[in-house]
This record gives sequence, C-alpha cells and structure tokens, in this order.
Amino acid sequence: MSENSTAFDSLLDLCQHQHRRIVLGTLAEEQRSLTLNDLTKAVLKYNHQTPVTEASEDVLTEIRLSLYHVHLPKLASRGLIDYDPERELVEPTEQFDQVKPTLSAILDADPSLVAPMEL
Repeated sequence: MSENSTAFDSLLDLCQHQHRRIVLGTLAEEQRSLTLNDLTKAVLKYNHQTPVTEASEDVLTEIRLSLYHVHLPKLASRGLIDYDPERELVEPTEQFDQVKPTLSAILDADPSLVAPMEL
C-alpha cells in the first residue's frame, strides 16, 4: 500500500464521526486557533441545527465532553491538530494544511451536513 493510500485511509478513519468532520471543517474554514467552546457551538450548529440560545445545557455538555475526551485527542494523536486541554485551545497543524483538499472532498460528500461548510 502506498504512503498516499495509507494517509487517505487514515483521514477517512478520522472522518467517520460527524463531530470530527465538523471540527476539521470549522478549523479549515476559520484558518485560526479555536477554543473548545467555539467548536462545541460549531457541532451544535451543523449537527443539531440548533442555535446556542435554544440548546439545552445537557446537549451542550454532552458535545463538549465528547470533544474534550474523545474527538480532539484522537485528532491530536494523528497530528492534524495541536490540542491544549488545559487552555481548551485547538490549533491546526502543518499536516492539517496538507490534507485540506482531501478533507474538502469528504465534507462535500457528507449528506448529513445540512449546511455544508465552505473550505
């Protein structure tokens, strides 16, 4: 298997969960560091189609905890983001920039994102 094929398979694996797709798409769209709170709101917007003002505290907490404990550490372990859990700050890496074209194609093909993200 070629290195490109392995990298593609790895990115597909990371994109299996919609929360990770939303995080990656939001980081690509914003092109800057984002807080855990910013990413929680993005997941709420794209996954739940609910304004923050109308979301229950339970839903926000569930999203935040899943990002904090599961999704952000997984993206960081694969080198796509730098994640500082103490400061609750997420920053795209150079490797992230390299996968943007492939990520764009994956996000465009996601039928569950009602409001597709522009990269």
